[in-house]
Amino acid sequence: MEIREGLKYLKTHQWMKEEPDGQALVGITDYAQAELRALVFVTLPEVGDEITAGSTFGEVESVKVVSEVYAPVSGVVSEVNEELLDEPERINEAPYEAWLIKVKDVSETGELLSAEEYRNLLDTLQND
Repeated sequence: MEIREGLKYLKTHQWMKEEPDGQALVGITDYAQAELRALVFVTLPEVGDEITAGSTFGEVESVKVVSEVYAPVSGVVSEVNEELLDEPERINEAPYEAWLIKVKDVSETGELLSAEEYRNLLDTLQND
């Protein structure tokens, strides 16, 4: 299970990367894609939509379940990864390259975890 240093994580298995221009890239973690397995559909917000930290902004659907995607930050959606609309399996292939949305005007963050804190959370989940 890959957990990348330098990213921030939510307990709900999303990741966030701060870009040099102040925007944030958001995606789902390697753990999430592995649990969901083969992704077949992605629902994303529109450019210009406002999102709120801790609230849902989209969904990922696998052959076995639909899972909501939560925002790690508040802000305005500046870009969506439209490639994923036609090829959601890219998330399974490379979850940290297949970002879902880019957020500008970041005004608030949710309860973000460091890579080490997220690793400890996964250890706890796998031992339960």
